[in-house]
Amino acid sequence: MPVLAEPAHSLAVNEGFENPLGFHDPAPRFSWKLPVGVKQQKAYRIEANTPGKGWDSGWVESGDSTLVPYGGTPLASREAMTWRVNFRDESGTEYGWSAPARCEIGLLSNDDWKARWIRPSQPCDAAKEPVGLLRKKFPVAKEVSSARVYVTARGLFELELNGNRVGSDHFANGWTSYRKRLDTLSYDVTGLLKSGGNTIQAMLGTGWYAGRVAWGKNQKGQYGKLAELLLQLEVSYKDGSKEMIVSDGGWEGTFDGPVVSSSLYDGEDYDARRQPSNWAPVVADANLGSARLTPKPFLPVREDQTLGVKRITEPKAGCQVFDLGQNMVGWARLRIPVEKDKTITVRFAEMLNADGTLYTENYRSARSTDTYTSAETGTITWEPRFTFHGFRYVELSGLPAGVQPREDWVTGVVLHSDLRPIGGFTSSHAKLNQLQSNIVWGQRGNFLDVPTDCPQRDERLGWTGDAQAFCQTAMFNYDCLAFLKSWLGSMRDDQQPDGRLPHVVPGVVSESGSPGWMDAATIVPWEAYIRTGDREMLEQNYPMMEKLVAWYGSQAVDGLLPGIKGYGDWLQPHAKGLKGDTPFPLLGAAYYAHSLQILANASVVLGRGDDAVRYAALADQVRGAFTNQYFDNDGKLKNAPETQTAYVLAIAFDLIPRELRSGAGANLDRLIREAGGHLRTGFLGTPLIARALDETGRSETACELLFQESYPSWFYPINQGATTMWERWNSYSLEKGFGDAKMNSFNHYAYGAIGQWMYERVAGLSPDPANPGYRHFFVRPLVCKQLDSARAELETPYGKAVSSWVKRDGWVELEVEVPPNTTATIEFPGDRKPLTVPAGSYRYDAGL
Repeated sequence: MPVLAEPAHSLAVNEGFENPLGFHDPAPRFSWKLPVGVKQQKAYRIEANTPGKGWDSGWVESGDSTLVPYGGTPLASREAMTWRVNFRDESGTEYGWSAPARCEIGLLSNDDWKARWIRPSQPCDAAKEPVGLLRKKFPVAKEVSSARVYVTARGLFELELNGNRVGSDHFANGWTSYRKRLDTLSYDVTGLLKSGGNTIQAMLGTGWYAGRVAWGKNQKGQYGKLAELLLQLEVSYKDGSKEMIVSDGGWEGTFDGPVVSSSLYDGEDYDARRQPSNWAPVVADANLGSARLTPKPFLPVREDQTLGVKRITEPKAGCQVFDLGQNMVGWARLRIPVEKDKTITVRFAEMLNADGTLYTENYRSARSTDTYTSAETGTITWEPRFTFHGFRYVELSGLPAGVQPREDWVTGVVLHSDLRPIGGFTSSHAKLNQLQSNIVWGQRGNFLDVPTDCPQRDERLGWTGDAQAFCQTAMFNYDCLAFLKSWLGSMRDDQQPDGRLPHVVPGVVSESGSPGWMDAATIVPWEAYIRTGDREMLEQNYPMMEKLVAWYGSQAVDGLLPGIKGYGDWLQPHAKGLKGDTPFPLLGAAYYAHSLQILANASVVLGRGDDAVRYAALADQVRGAFTNQYFDNDGKLKNAPETQTAYVLAIAFDLIPRELRSGAGANLDRLIREAGGHLRTGFLGTPLIARALDETGRSETACELLFQESYPSWFYPINQGATTMWERWNSYSLEKGFGDAKMNSFNHYAYGAIGQWMYERVAGLSPDPANPGYRHFFVRPLVCKQLDSARAELETPYGKAVSSWVKRDGWVELEVEVPPNTTATIEFPGDRKPLTVPAGSYRYDAGL
């Protein structure tokens, strides 16, 4: 049998991890991509080896090339596996072994830890969010073969070994439901050890664990009062011996260092005159606690890029304002002149007042200010450690008199979870392209270890409603499967015994039970499954889904939810209140039915036949009750105010019979016309309105909404200068200025959920729920009159898929790329019949 030169590539385990260190799964699942030119895989063979044992799948007749289970003995903590794959194509041709990949397991169990929790022993004012320093000196007398640091914190940590930074992670170990789970991180420090004396040092911040979280100035210490470190340095020597250096009573600690305090909301105060001093033995606690210590299941926050200054102004004497040109999340890296004993104050803002000064009222009680006090006169380079800011503008004050500011004094350091960008959307319309940019920047700024609502004010919480609305768009822009999986793990940890889910996850706010928010527990796993094919998303979260729908059932009266409350259709424009005009009971019944149907669908996927029948029947009952209560025989709402969102949910969630859909779509269209061609939907209705119109034959109205210029619309904030998505359509206007500062975020991704419709319908690249993970997908572009071209491309689990169209002389030229081992069905504009094609690159002309 001939062997071709180009084997499989892009070998990864589980959620796309390539050669991971400190991996969390002892039974990895394998994925690979096939070289371009291959149509289909017909068989594969995997070889996996760990020291002293191995596993060979043998030749398996299968087209599966993603998430293939490992059939060997589960790996133990610290074990490393190398693996490779071979495959045969549709003609039986064998392509040879791939280059090997590696996977090394972290510490899987609390029993693997011999270390103790430690912290500085000196008295301190916990309310000021102090930053501690910890250190341990130890000798290395033999030649090192390998060395690993396993580490976590109740709080945030940064490590140095012999003066060298360990890793490039920020806000490690991240934010989980700390009482139930603490993520651990693993680092290869073999090259940082030296013969003779060595010193390992940690900086320890309060972070989400012991710092200020949620509203109000006194919301500190949600999980504990002081930060603590747990660390294990394991050294293997070339003579076969091993040594372990652990955090214990033999370490020293101090709060007397240059970082005086560091707060996620309030910023960092740094005094270069305070060099570390007053070292003393630490407090050590051998009780590891009840929280699970598990390897972090997705990549930490890292520096993504830097932004340069576009403009400098001086709105008032002594205050220099540096404009980065883009609302972003991270911090400012300074390279500035300083004077001995003088303090530089660094303030941040997303917007400017009319006089050019910083607009910070929307930060509410978040100080969001850094300070640097210099030890000597000269030029310093500095950036903070344990805080982040949402900003476009940086104000410096306290600079030496007479200095002329320079653009290179300030650099914007963009920070977010290290997610791989996988999707792109472009078009012939500049504002639509700006909308896509705003959507991506909104996600970039708010996917900082958990999916937050906003990154700048005294909130920054994992709001479930925002995340469920945006998850489909999020998974197009970035490979965030592992990120969302981890967050759902915290959701499971924080689910209440009665089945309700908190409004924010991790659950630092006591409220729960809001329809459209709680349903993130069903919607996010299902949508992630459709886009990745990862059944584990459904397996892990199935019990949580069941508990949620059981709670709905416990509140239902004949399939309806008459007593339910919640956030409603949050921030609907022109509504009577913040919660919108759509009644809570209608929303409750809609989401109850929707979550039931998702659970029924998940039961089918997981082979739970009895559950599938039972939940599908319940979903039918609730849909019937919904229809009888809220719709007449013409598809018009009854027993409730007519709202766009009520019609949108009825259509998008398939809650009403087919014969009523057209009438419901016509009534939705009528409400939009009555609103002057504008949205009257909030956080629940807006993500689905274009889809609801499109599915009822009103795609022209959907396009008109998308391209609407005036308030409220997606282009309206762009016309006011937006570079991210806003919480409100009119958070600011050139005519009237700023909106209500109590609820006025300029970086809020929820309304960016329109991105899903842009790439799935405007460009035309959409997944097939029956063949998840883009094993089969649809190309069905909507050639709207407002555009001359549109293009979406996505790095699917199998390779790059493309749907692109251009108008040319009354025709549409369509370009399609179908990755190896997949197929696509092309639904052409005009009258041309659909066509299903295998992997390859295609060009077609179609009539308009």
